Amino acid sequence: MGEQKVSILKDHRSLQRFTKHLINDVEALDYMIENQWFEEGIVRIGAEQEMCLVDKSTFKPAPINMKILELMGKNDFMDTELAKFNLEINLDPKVFTGDCFSKLETEIRERLLHIQKFADKENAQIILTGILPTLRKQDLEMHNITPVKRYHALMEAINAQLLKEAYELKLSGIDELNIRHRSPMLEACNTSFQVHLQVSPNDFKQLYNIAQVITAPIMAIAANSPIVFGKRLWHESRIALFQQSLDTRNSNEHLRERSARVYFGNDWIKDSILDIYKEDISRFRVLISGDQEEDALQLIKEGKVPKLRALQVHNSTVYRWNRPCYGISENGKPHLRIENRVFAAGPTVADEIANSALWLGAMIDYAHTYDDITKFISFAEAKDNFLKAARYGIDTKFSWLNDAKVTAIELLRDEIIPRAKSGLSRMNVKEEDIEKYMGMMEKRTEKHVTGARWMLRSFNDLIEQIPRDEAVTVLTSSIIRNQEQSLPIHEWKAPTAKDLDIYQPGNIRVDEFMTTDLFTAREEDIIDLVAEMMNWRKIRYLPVENQKGELIGLVTLRIILRHFLKMRKMKSSKTVTVGDLMLTNVDTVNPDDSIKHAMKLMNAKKIGCLPVVKDNELVGIITEHDFLSISSRLIERLTD
Repeated sequence: MGEQKVSILKDHRSLQRFTKHLINDVEALDYMIENQWFEEGIVRIGAEQEMCLVDKSTFKPAPINMKILELMGKNDFMDTELAKFNLEINLDPKVFTGDCFSKLETEIRERLLHIQKFADKENAQIILTGILPTLRKQDLEMHNITPVKRYHALMEAINAQLLKEAYELKLSGIDELNIRHRSPMLEACNTSFQVHLQVSPNDFKQLYNIAQVITAPIMAIAANSPIVFGKRLWHESRIALFQQSLDTRNSNEHLRERSARVYFGNDWIKDSILDIYKEDISRFRVLISGDQEEDALQLIKEGKVPKLRALQVHNSTVYRWNRPCYGISENGKPHLRIENRVFAAGPTVADEIANSALWLGAMIDYAHTYDDITKFISFAEAKDNFLKAARYGIDTKFSWLNDAKVTAIELLRDEIIPRAKSGLSRMNVKEEDIEKYMGMMEKRTEKHVTGARWMLRSFNDLIEQIPRDEAVTVLTSSIIRNQEQSLPIHEWKAPTAKDLDIYQPGNIRVDEFMTTDLFTAREEDIIDLVAEMMNWRKIRYLPVENQKGELIGLVTLRIILRHFLKMRKMKSSKTVTVGDLMLTNVDTVNPDDSIKHAMKLMNAKKIGCLPVVKDNELVGIITEHDFLSISSRLIERLTD
């Protein structure tokens, strides 16, 4: 959960005071490691389950997390997230042995069912997914930030570091996404299942470096976030999206390197966990401070274990994909953990546990084989593998140990899954659990399926039949249905356009439905070119824009026909341009307008299209064909 009681730094004095506490915390941690204060002889695992809340009728985000917490009353396991449509469960730590995984699965299921009882009262539904398919850019405005002091302080602090005009999200997959945003709220797209492994200080370096190596193939088989705002992007788009959503850096002409606050790392750990903390303090400015101060060195002198509050606060603002964590166990002894942050939420609880067991088991077995795995693979290769796995998922080809080149399927099937089984056996994990969860992994590799591949295949089929807004709604509905049936991802069937019982297009906005792949003309273009373009592309309306992308007119098929009939009668060969014929008084709509408003406007004006304009810029178009598609789908549903 991290340190929740934090504030924005008000002045240089408060920054200097907090920085001193930060330095003292590092010194205190060093002392505790050197003098063996840490808990030994026991290995625990833990997890945090994030989730989205959607409206049961529209399957769009339901910003009601505070309402649900209010209905639930006081509890020790629920927490908020950045956006009002997210919640998080903090799960009880478990000793890494026996039936720890089946117990973890049972605990998650029971708590989700408990939360769902209260969500039902608000006509809301829980869904586990890395990035909610129905999420819209408008859902990520500041009005949807959870009203918690920590989140507001963090957003304000990150904004203060911004070196460019806006946050930018640029991602290319099957589709391309290139947008700007006014706040770091894009971070709220991400929903994850975070897994913790308790390690001793002496083993931290070895295990952390192993975690960095195996993260890529583990993520490849667990990828579950391929769709953002209706665009098909990376198999695990969370990786790039999270980095870019908090990236305050600006491009320049120089070669100076600046790291993003969300990152994989820059090198192996050479000595201890302190390597990470020292690098992150040196590399990243302090953003926020803790409300509760603590003299860690004085507590050390008194023989008391400090909470290292300043270090916890700073660590919570640097987002390594394998993050170091410090904590205090119930017995009062301090401990260290490695937190794996790459797993997306979903596709089901069982799939999440299988992902966790694969990572944890593989960590143990690799540690028994390699005292120093960095001798067998370079850091550059490990980092490259990580980025490739995020982009291509289970279709990735890796540069592996001893310079081997191997596909994700081969690596998982022949090495990592067998190693995970061995590692779980070393920890005396129950054989039934090993067979269940590793069996799920074997089925995924056998069928070449992950949550990401299922979504992409399903979405590809759906958008051939129905508009994208309806397609993401069908997809979201299908995910919920499969989760309720507790089917692991390798048993999911592709949804069809008829799978959605209720679809309400009147509730959607123009920007969710408009066509953005536009063909346009300039006023100096000859009308012959425009006629051919409209014929080639089978379109009836062609917006006219200037060099700045601003709408200045519209050419219709009717105008073209009238022109050529007139030219034929006159037997004229005069060169006519778009500017000579185009309509200049054009009705338009804003992306934020509702589809219902657009339909009423087209009906009242008796027009066949509406260019979509924002701040004078042409951003899309809606035509009568789009509304015909909506109407036919609704009639189909009513008559089925």
